[in-house]
Amino acid sequence: MRTLSKILWVTLPFCTHFTFAAQDDATFVKNAIADHQSQMENISDSLWNWAEVGYKETQSSALMQTVLREHGFNVEAGVAGMPTAFVATWGGDGPVIGMLAEMDALPGLSQQAIPDKKPQSGMHNGHACGHHLFAGGSVGAALVVKDWLEATGTAGQIRVYGTPAEEGGSGKVYMAREGLFDDVDVALHWHPGDGNSAEASSTLANKSAKFRFRGIAAHAAAAPERGRSALDAVEAMNMMVNMMREHVPDRTRIHYVITNGGAAPNIVPDFAEVYYYVRSPEPEVVLSLWKRLEKIAEAAALGTETEMEEEVVGGTWNILPNLTLARQMDNSMHAFGGISYSAEEENFADKIRPSLGKPAMKAKGQQSEVAKFSEDIPVWSASTDVGDVSWQVPTAGLRAATWVPGTPPHSWQAVAAGGMSIGKKGMTLAASTLALTAIKLFEQPAVIEEAKAEFDRRASEVEYEALLGDRKPALNYRD
Repeated sequence: MRTLSKILWVTLPFCTHFTFAAQDDATFVKNAIADHQSQMENISDSLWNWAEVGYKETQSSALMQTVLREHGFNVEAGVAGMPTAFVATWGGDGPVIGMLAEMDALPGLSQQAIPDKKPQSGMHNGHACGHHLFAGGSVGAALVVKDWLEATGTAGQIRVYGTPAEEGGSGKVYMAREGLFDDVDVALHWHPGDGNSAEASSTLANKSAKFRFRGIAAHAAAAPERGRSALDAVEAMNMMVNMMREHVPDRTRIHYVITNGGAAPNIVPDFAEVYYYVRSPEPEVVLSLWKRLEKIAEAAALGTETEMEEEVVGGTWNILPNLTLARQMDNSMHAFGGISYSAEEENFADKIRPSLGKPAMKAKGQQSEVAKFSEDIPVWSASTDVGDVSWQVPTAGLRAATWVPGTPPHSWQAVAAGGMSIGKKGMTLAASTLALTAIKLFEQPAVIEEAKAEFDRRASEVEYEALLGDRKPALNYRD
């Protein structure tokens, strides 16, 4: 273990001259983050404006790769059968710490960076889950860790995983299935939110698919008896699934959208499609419910004399928590504290709160605090492909206040705050926390070993198998 115990003058490529004096790690991180701030903000601003959806993140991925290459990282692009996925590596022998960087946006949530609902002209998509900030913050954190490793001569490797299509496409699952995390000692990640916390938590496992029904077209008035409606099959399926909701375990979530319901009312639809998600805290419960869903789809096809086909699109495990890493992450976040709003940011928050209702009033001001750490492990009613990574390697994450407190994810309010300085302040806190956590782990290999031991205990009785099976990435699932 090496510390910054004396003055070091270091000329780093592609950045300014650093003076590393006798200082603690948190001060080093704060100074280095400031040096990389413009690069983080360029990534987040660019991705916010492009708002590319899953597996279409061509510009987003290229920009992140360019920045990392310019700072000496070796980048392998197009990994695991996904054109926008990449792995960027700096360093050599020693512990390997991976940082996850998401990049995809959501369809139909275009929004300007203002406190009133107003889409951007010519835009359909929006970063309503803050993955543009996720990308910028993770890349920035990796650059800081690289600076520290180089300045101190510490043995180790920092690795950035550019992970596409978290929003339904399960990009990380394919990377895990390809063994891209097999030699990683610890994986770190973060997510935008409306508060600051590094507690250990879990999520819901999830499986999704598109069910396509094909029937026979006919004139809906002149020859209805000649037709067989694919839309009838979709509606029959949905009706039966809605009755099934009464008979599922607690914490189950089932949602769907009809993605194609036909072309015109006077034509019996010969094609219709419905897109389903099923979630539950345990993967085996998801699989058991999925079998029931498939039987319902088959029954709907049988009853309407149509044909049905199913395309599995996504599938993720629940997050396997790691308290050892979470405690270290919490210590790092408390070293920097919460977020202070400027007068302009307070004005933005005051204007957007009425659209958020009571949750925003109850949460007012929570961006200025870091939540108290708890040994309890909550289960969030959401899903992420980080879950599959966490079953390969000890993993920890954090949540930073990139949105006005009380803002739900996947909302226009999240897009708005994520496109202005409020989002960037949360990104900076997240990047600082990730960087300091990685540095502390490099300094304390015993903590890494303790995290691995906890991982082994928690994962020992479960055999991981991707819920996606052996399918290839659904590169066109947003089409």
